[in-house]
Amino acid sequence: MNEVLLRSLTPSVLGILVRRGADFAAAEDAVQDALVEAVRVWPADPPRDPKGWLVTVAWRRFLDATRADAARRRREDLIDEEPAPSPASAVDDTLLLYFLCAHPSLTPSSAVALTLRAVGGLTTRQIAQAYLVPEATMAQRISRAKRTVSGVRFDQPGDVATVLRVLYLVFNEGYSGDVDLATEAIRLTRRLAAAIDHPEVAGLLALMLLHHARRAARTAPDGSLVPLAEQDRRRWDTESIAEGIGILQAALSRDRLGEFQAQAAIAALHADAPTAEETDWVQIVEWYDELARLTDSPVVRLNRAVAVGEADGPRAGLAALAELDGSLPRHTAVAAYLHERDGDLATAARLYAEAAHKAPNLAERDHLTRQAARLNDRRRT
Repeated sequence: MNEVLLRSLTPSVLGILVRRGADFAAAEDAVQDALVEAVRVWPADPPRDPKGWLVTVAWRRFLDATRADAARRRREDLIDEEPAPSPASAVDDTLLLYFLCAHPSLTPSSAVALTLRAVGGLTTRQIAQAYLVPEATMAQRISRAKRTVSGVRFDQPGDVATVLRVLYLVFNEGYSGDVDLATEAIRLTRRLAAAIDHPEVAGLLALMLLHHARRAARTAPDGSLVPLAEQDRRRWDTESIAEGIGILQAALSRDRLGEFQAQAAIAALHADAPTAEETDWVQIVEWYDELARLTDSPVVRLNRAVAVGEADGPRAGLAALAELDGSLPRHTAVAAYLHERDGDLATAARLYAEAAHKAPNLAERDHLTRQAARLNDRRRT
């Protein structure tokens, strides 16, 4: 069973059902039923047209559920519109579906969570980690969003800001998490940038390209993480960097600064430095100040503490870190790094080990564990 194929087809199939008149919650249930059926049937009898098969089965499941619900009997007229099992349309509905999920009846945070779960393919746990909330809290938020839009016709697209937030979180999960969605997020953002003249859309595309350009250097052959300062910059994609910087410069020239442009500016400064030692940390701190003003995000302030530690010394970074909540994800790892820079190897080793236990994924946990072991070995020699 090709799970990647199923995941890639899900948004388009869901979009087709919504466009044919299914409300979002019922369409999602029908598509999930079709996926379960595909897992059962396809290994023994793979279809010639997987997308057409999923559309047909999902539509039938939707109609079955509609007939069973007396409050929705009006939808029975749609039965004659059941698509034939011939090849489905090649039209990509994913970006449209992102806008439809950003429905005006939902708060922005609920719209983002719902879209990430239903269209982006992220699990409730992954979304909760992105929002820094417990998984149970996010599950309740998604359930409320589904109830809110149940029975609602998705003919009022949401705003660009919400769609950008979804694309950003999908890219982040694909870039650093368990599900590889980064390329798809870039593709959709390109389409959005081509359709909408908006500086923050351009800023997000630039940010994605600049981060994605470093992807080949982020891991060693054994799969272990390679910190930015230790990456082989010859492996960075210079074409993507040049494209990202060009897009960013055009966006910044419009003097309508937003958070994605500010993030892209930070990424551009890293990408433009020939070596880690030549990074312009003073300017990076200034951009983090702008970003903190725009977002008031604790994660931004955490990253700013690292930049301050590089620009003004580790003790200045630790002072900035002391102003933040110690329970913030990766707070302990940052503290370990700054203590190491300050020469306190015992404290740094202890904090690296503590951070490893809190790491959100295996690669990060292994990296932090190795850092702790490295410092302990140095202390013994």
